[in-house]
Amino acid sequence: MPALFRRVAEKDRKTIHLFVDGHEIEALEGDTVLVAVLTRTGRLRHNEFDNAPRAGFCLMGACQDCWVWTEDGTQLRACSTTAQPGMRITTTEVPWLTNL
Repeated sequence: MPALFRRVAEKDRKTIHLFVDGHEIEALEGDTVLVAVLTRTGRLRHNEFDNAPRAGFCLMGACQDCWVWTEDGTQLRACSTTAQPGMRITTTEVPWLTNL
């Protein structure tokens, strides 16, 4: 799926690396998790009801459409969480949490 966002400015910021669903991606320092993911692909996650691709909706933390999780189960809003070097994100609920 082609990238949904295209970077047109601020291309000179430091590159960082993070992991999304086990895959290493590059982002620029100061990017949100949502921007980091959508500059690489056309979706953030799949809808839990019908598996349709989702990419965030309001882009400001109000709509609940951009939830992602850290590998330890912490829920984050991708649109308002700054990507950090080495961050490990999963776009589906952490399996061990759903089996409790």
